[in-house]
Amino acid sequence: MVGRTRKSADREGRMSFGAHLLELRKRLFTAALAIVIAAVGSFFLADPVLNALRGPIDAVAETGRTAELNNTVLTEAFDVRLQIAVTLGVVISSPVWLWQIWAYIVPALKRTEKRYVVGFFGAALPLFLAGCTMGWFIFPHTVQLLAGFAPAESTSIFGTKYYVDFATKLIIAIGVGFVLPVFLVLLNFVGVMSAKTILKGWRVAILVISLFAALATPASDVVTMIVLAIPMIALYFVAAGVAWLHDRALAKRADKLSAEIAI
Repeated sequence: MVGRTRKSADREGRMSFGAHLLELRKRLFTAALAIVIAAVGSFFLADPVLNALRGPIDAVAETGRTAELNNTVLTEAFDVRLQIAVTLGVVISSPVWLWQIWAYIVPALKRTEKRYVVGFFGAALPLFLAGCTMGWFIFPHTVQLLAGFAPAESTSIFGTKYYVDFATKLIIAIGVGFVLPVFLVLLNFVGVMSAKTILKGWRVAILVISLFAALATPASDVVTMIVLAIPMIALYFVAAGVAWLHDRALAKRADKLSAEIAI
């Protein structure tokens, strides 16, 4: 069962609903604590990060337009620093909370399957960071494109909190989107979803990925949307390929075992 521990498992290795909740609470607490600790340390990095996020606005201003960030309420400056710190905390602590996800799922796997968890974790972490990196590079183009719709003689005043919120959501969303194919492989390895099922749903997958890319980028920025969608679609088919190789290996093993039994 998911989240099974030695202390809470009974003689049959099963776990009560209450024990599941306790295990889940333990994992969530550990993940949240890691994010909080990383966020506290990241609070002092808020200023350089905000200066980096201000780069696209400076680029707009260099074109002759008037563009600037503006704090509209008294607490906005502090709220922005806190938001940046929490986002950095999520990224920096990603090894911990990703591992907590795997640790909660691992006890449900057979001993022969547990060795794959390290591979899942080793793939999920770099993919999440790669997705966040792509989001970071997409963000400036997004800002410049949207700001370009304003008349040349107008003044573009961006609310700092809204601006930072837009940036952080974009970066984290793309990071999470890059990790989802790893979960497809995980579902295949635990026997929930076959490679045939994954490949059969490729049309739906492409549609969902395209919608995700459209929501994460401006609707009019087709190039950025395509740049984001292509690697996500490629990762989907890579996941399907890994699942196909796994199913093929299982089929060969089953045929070999059947042949040995027949002898």
